[in-house]
Amino acid sequence: MAPTAMSTSPRRALSAALALVASALFCAPPARASAPGDPAEGPATAVLFEWRYDSVAKECADTLGPAGYGYVQVSPPQEHIQGPQWWTSYQPVGYRIAGRLGDRASFARMVGACHTAGVKVVVDAVVNHMAAGSGTGTGGSSYTKYDYPGVYQRQDMDDCTSVVTDYRDRGNVQRCELVGLADLDTGEEHVRDRIARYLDDLLSLGVDGFRIDAAKHIAVEDLAAIKGKLSRPGVYWKQETIFGAGEAVRPDEYLGNGDVQEFRYARDLKRVFQSERLAYLKNYGEGWGYLPAGKASVFVDNHDTERGGDTLSYKDGADYTLANVFMLAWPYGSPDVHSGYEFTDRDAGPPNGGNVGACWRDGWKCQHKWPEIKSMVGFRNAVRGTAVTNWWDNGSQAIAFGRGSKGFVAINHETSALSRAFQTSLPGGEYCDVQSGRGVRVGDDGRFTATLAPNTALALYPRGSCP
Repeated sequence: MAPTAMSTSPRRALSAALALVASALFCAPPARASAPGDPAEGPATAVLFEWRYDSVAKECADTLGPAGYGYVQVSPPQEHIQGPQWWTSYQPVGYRIAGRLGDRASFARMVGACHTAGVKVVVDAVVNHMAAGSGTGTGGSSYTKYDYPGVYQRQDMDDCTSVVTDYRDRGNVQRCELVGLADLDTGEEHVRDRIARYLDDLLSLGVDGFRIDAAKHIAVEDLAAIKGKLSRPGVYWKQETIFGAGEAVRPDEYLGNGDVQEFRYARDLKRVFQSERLAYLKNYGEGWGYLPAGKASVFVDNHDTERGGDTLSYKDGADYTLANVFMLAWPYGSPDVHSGYEFTDRDAGPPNGGNVGACWRDGWKCQHKWPEIKSMVGFRNAVRGTAVTNWWDNGSQAIAFGRGSKGFVAINHETSALSRAFQTSLPGGEYCDVQSGRGVRVGDDGRFTATLAPNTALALYPRGSCP
């Protein structure tokens, strides 16, 4: 569902400490990998939720580019209702770049800075609905529900003015009001044209793609028509279409438009890491009935699910950290690394109005920068396009697997240390374990011996040497 005041409660985590006993060697910083990915295994996106655009610009230069992130996703830029809550960003009153997170000039500077750092920019686009209530928007525009001067009037809205209640009824889902927000009639050419003009304006500023909020509530043919009107109809496009058993609208209907967010991936990761066995992950992805790998957008958590509790979140300690390590190491879909802030009130807006003075201060969690997670972005870039090889598990909470001859990962989610010899397909030589920053020697037979402390991981690839 689209993010609104109806979202639910938080969770919390700390990065897990890592210990590895292996042979040591001298080591240096990671190589930057190119952003474009194999179609079945896209590059990593850092989702900087509710960050101001000037803070995003700095982070692209300081962290995202050097770490190898292919994309940064930013929160909605359009003018929205006033208020401190995070969900006000998802109640637009118009399409000017005039929200809490920055004006048009700061947005344009951010795009330029990120491109200079080698990072592409994805915008979270709210095009299903407009705001409820009445008042003055963050850019000074007056509005009432169904009347947004200079943008839309009552005739541009769907006829159904009741709240969506029956997800087994396609018409109810796509023509009625999501949590009471004014539903745009995206079947009308005028509305399609207006949305396309908004997206084209963002493209003119250098934006590289869109995450379509609440796509499930927009008919697939309407989204196809809007995308077809763009100056760049082939632009990167991922759609929020939450899977629900027995529901009328299915995520796979939207595959022809672009990538689709695979919510089952995140929900099942929580169950596996918290109550089942990591050994079950051997065929994770299409083997579990998920969307095709080349069209799946995956994540461990997002801004809705961390509040709703249906996925892991930053409060879940090693479960959360190791799930992100697995996601970035595993060849399925294009991974989003959520990066938000601490909260106890599920409606709480971003600290300091979205200004991030420094990571891990003022409540900013900066998950994209946690060493265990950030190090896996370079790993993913280095191994992209290789198959899983040398799978091993202990039948329970310890697993290991290779990525052809380019990399190898081990995850120990047991409560005791794991010591063993691992068989890989790596050429013999010296490697860096990017999780611990220690060197590991792999024999000519592809074997090495290591000890992993409880709830830690190991990741090897030929990136030169360690810091």
